[in-house]
Amino acid sequence: MRHSPRYRDEIAATLKLAWPLILTNISQILISMTDVVLLGHVGAHALAASAIGTGLVWAMTLFGIGLVTASSPIIATALGHRFNAVRDVRRTVRQTMWCAVTIALPITLLLWFTGPLMRLAGQPERLAADTGLFVRAMEWVILPALLIVTLRCFVAALERPIWILIIGIGGVLVNAVINWCLIFGHFGVPALGLWGAGVGSSLTTLITFLAMAWLVTHHPKFRRYHVFGRFWRADWPRYRAIWALGFPISLQMGFEATVFAAAVFLMGFINTASVAAHAVAIQIASMTFMVPLGVAQAATVRVGNALGRQDADGVQRAGWAAFILGVGFMAAMAAIIWTIPRPLAALFLDPAMPGNAQVLDIAVSFLMVAAVFQIADGAQVVGAGMLRGLHDTKMPMIFAAIGYWGFGIGVGALLAFRGGMGGVGIWLGLALGLAIVGVCMILRWILLVYKQKHAIITHSIR
Repeated sequence: MRHSPRYRDEIAATLKLAWPLILTNISQILISMTDVVLLGHVGAHALAASAIGTGLVWAMTLFGIGLVTASSPIIATALGHRFNAVRDVRRTVRQTMWCAVTIALPITLLLWFTGPLMRLAGQPERLAADTGLFVRAMEWVILPALLIVTLRCFVAALERPIWILIIGIGGVLVNAVINWCLIFGHFGVPALGLWGAGVGSSLTTLITFLAMAWLVTHHPKFRRYHVFGRFWRADWPRYRAIWALGFPISLQMGFEATVFAAAVFLMGFINTASVAAHAVAIQIASMTFMVPLGVAQAATVRVGNALGRQDADGVQRAGWAAFILGVGFMAAMAAIIWTIPRPLAALFLDPAMPGNAQVLDIAVSFLMVAAVFQIADGAQVVGAGMLRGLHDTKMPMIFAAIGYWGFGIGVGALLAFRGGMGGVGIWLGLALGLAIVGVCMILRWILLVYKQKHAIITHSIR
């Protein structure tokens, strides 16, 4: 058994792995944020339609991301067990890409009917039509996005996340230029408005995937794995193993993503201003969330490595180091958002534009709630990453189902429509759901690590 590093060393190792992942996650949210800022200058209606459309597309994309994320703990455990596990890693990456194709096709087909489904659900005609148009342009991000995540898991597990960051920053710049041209019409390109924003996102994601594919086939650290070689060759045992571990992650992430998409959907029954305000507030909350998400991704790798080398003390230390980093950061963000909510919201809205003053006031009220749930949000995402490193995915799925849908959206809808609290009630419900899931994740971790410390390795590998 290798010597486990002290907590200080473990925190340093986690930070070294996490910071490029954090900045990459921030670059991803900056792409969405750029679209919000640009469409905010088109008008509140375009912003509302894009908020609903983006929420739907990314909710469905996250369902697929949950599946392909299973490659991360599998690769990390294999490398922890044997540092030169080339064939085992290659099998996992290839079959994860097969899984990405399998799940992307039906999701893309379903999203094609977003507009008609919104009309059936009773949404206003104009909002349903514009959202459907936007989604038909944006839904093509799904397959390349899942392939990007697969390759990112591979690169991160080899502890070379700086390349993920470089490509992520490039994606931000490419998206800003493409969408600026397509939305407003520049350099001879016609002004396509809302539809142009969707097309721009799809093009950016495709370009980013091509950059990641070039990296893993040309960089000396990665090319020896030949992850695209004989891509057509089936490996059904590994394919099934990825589904077995990844499908509960899909459901867990899907429950979380869809509850936020449902929140936007419910906002549409209140008024357009509430939808636009939600789009602004969720961008700010999502930005802070990217940090504990990156820490959680690092925790999966660090815990998985310790699991592979049969180091129970290392498992415990890796998990708690990540928890300290992620939740500590979110506590600081809670204080900042609570102190200056209006200046933060004003970064996305011009108060001088007609209708924006009302949206700004509503966004501030949402941010006050967001400040409250920052710590819970950090705890649930880092806790999920810790448990994922142990290959424990089924119980987190159950926690997410109960917390987000059993309590979160149910209590939120009750407060919004029966309690007369409007959009604030929906956000309070989301805060409750996050808190419940966060507590359950950490209790599950404590149970596995402290009460079954010596049995955990055998149980997880089995």
